[in-house]
Amino acid sequence: MPAIFAHEGRWDGVYRHISTDGDLIDQHRTVTWCELPDSGPWVYVQHNQLFWDDGREANYEFGGRLEGDLLFWDTDRFSGYGWQGEEETIMLKLDRLDLPGAYYVEMINIAPDHQARARTWQWFKDGKPWKRTLCDEWRIE
Repeated sequence: MPAIFAHEGRWDGVYRHISTDGDLIDQHRTVTWCELPDSGPWVYVQHNQLFWDDGREANYEFGGRLEGDLLFWDTDRFSGYGWQGEEETIMLKLDRLDLPGAYYVEMINIAPDHQARARTWQWFKDGKPWKRTLCDEWRIE
């Protein structure tokens, strides 16, 4: 997955969760730090800080392991894998363990100058489209 190297660093962004009717369900700011350690159990580690306007905050950290051409995750919240598509697009398929019957497919596209990226999550619950998440992020480090 050579495209993953372009995502290393810190990103500031906004996540918008949209219903299938197009209504805004939730919106929050995020700071995401993607690292590619030289040693240890993970080849990819992601740290997320989420901030809502009402003062709520959440922090998450998770690592992924490489098996062949796939990057695998297995956390208390989700499990699944990612792969590199064409044009440096990264795709993920993640089952949400904290939301029974839910999963999403994510597409990550980075700008040609590697200073911005767009992420789109297509959520399904009990086999039906449920919501979408639109993530706009800008490199800060």
